[in-house]
Amino acid sequence: MSLQSNHPVQVTDPQDQVTLQLKSLPPSHKSLSSDRIRQPVDNGNKYVYTGTISADFFKDLQYSDSPCEKCYCSAPPPKISDLMNDEDLLYILRLKLDPSHCTIKNWKNFASRWGMTYDELVLLEHRTQGSAHSPTQEFLRRYNEKSVTELTELCRIYQRIDVLRVLQQWVEKDWPSRWQKAH
Repeated sequence: MSLQSNHPVQVTDPQDQVTLQLKSLPPSHKSLSSDRIRQPVDNGNKYVYTGTISADFFKDLQYSDSPCEKCYCSAPPPKISDLMNDEDLLYILRLKLDPSHCTIKNWKNFASRWGMTYDELVLLEHRTQGSAHSPTQEFLRRYNEKSVTELTELCRIYQRIDVLRVLQQWVEKDWPSRWQKAH
């Protein structure tokens, strides 16, 4: 079995006017009037196809010079680093997760679940005591590459519905508008 008879060869030199035979495809799969595929030709900055393309090919395509002007893409799932840029949300999370009550799960439980050791928890708590720093904010900063979805899952596990509602509202309403403004 010959490689050349079954697989076309890609030539990467754009100056060569190369055409490749497609003997392995049946005639019904060929979209051009001839049985050859032509390489694009370098025309300054853009590559121009020298064959014929039907007008229907471009019918549904639209191009805009400014990004997201006609883009209807939804915002990607946010990461914790994205919510760290929202001071109002951080303030609410700090109010809900900073306090230490023996019956209410807080930042310590969340951090422990994500792998912080007991010593790290004690050090973080001691470092933030009596200062303007929040242990919740420090915990979130440490895990800023995790998704907000993972954080909401912790809220479900620890039955912190109050925090879950705040995060869900932010993801549904605030995050898409913030993402659109940034992009």
